[in-house]
Amino acid sequence: MHALVTSPKNRGPFFGLLAALSIVFVCALPAFAQTVPAQAGNADLPVMFDARERLPRPDLSNVLRIRVLTTVDFPPFSFLDQTGRLTGFHVDFIREICAELKVEAKCQIQAVPYADLEPTLEKSAAEVVLAGVAVTPDLRRKFSFSRPYLMLPARFAVSKNIGLTGHASVALSGRPVGVVAGTVHESMLKGFFPKVQARPFETPDAMLEALKQGNVDAVFADGLRLPFWVASEASSGCCTLFDGPYMSQRYLGEGLSAMFRHNDVTLPTAFDSAVAALSRNGRLQEIYQRYFPNGLY
Repeated sequence: MHALVTSPKNRGPFFGLLAALSIVFVCALPAFAQTVPAQAGNADLPVMFDARERLPRPDLSNVLRIRVLTTVDFPPFSFLDQTGRLTGFHVDFIREICAELKVEAKCQIQAVPYADLEPTLEKSAAEVVLAGVAVTPDLRRKFSFSRPYLMLPARFAVSKNIGLTGHASVALSGRPVGVVAGTVHESMLKGFFPKVQARPFETPDAMLEALKQGNVDAVFADGLRLPFWVASEASSGCCTLFDGPYMSQRYLGEGLSAMFRHNDVTLPTAFDSAVAALSRNGRLQEIYQRYFPNGLY
């Protein structure tokens, strides 16, 4: 199982993404839980670390360099701005981590095509991958991982013309709801909202166009991207987010984590320690609000 966020095939339709370029930028620097609806529009990042927990911070003085791999086709996490500069949540995030660990001079950020992430890390040509990777059992056999730093939500978007209120499980009962066929979101929709009329589409573009044209009353999709589409010119103001968001480890995985070389213990431990500190001092929240001003949760 993979989360939709990890698949380049499923990224493009929401953003009209940039081509995957091989460009190098060097910068100094639980078990399955029930799907939980949260209040929409919350700009606070859910705390992923216990504020009272003080994680060990290993000595990094013997680490020669920390090469971090990301991509250029994953806005707002990593993308090229209008000047061609690599930017995004992940870019600012890793810079803050390196600053917190006092290893800015050792940190390098390299943007590569998504397909090159795993082989580059396996060949020891990098130390970290920070590119929206969702953890799977197969990946755990090949790589080490940090704790999750961001959960993966799913969201509904509905046509403004139908004026829905209340909870989705009731308001959407018997109504046609679009979803991309063969994705975890289709399985999740059918598993937790069995009374809706699931209408599968081959692509996200086709699904969203059906919502704009009124052929479905709602869609159920990746909550990291759907808010951007709703707010963009592409939606023509047709729709709004409704209820949720919804999070489920069974369907959406453990969340986004940093991936490290196999059996690396030092860097994942240091990463977790830095993220916990950034969570406590508010810097992680600042970065989150910079790229997700309306919130995801």
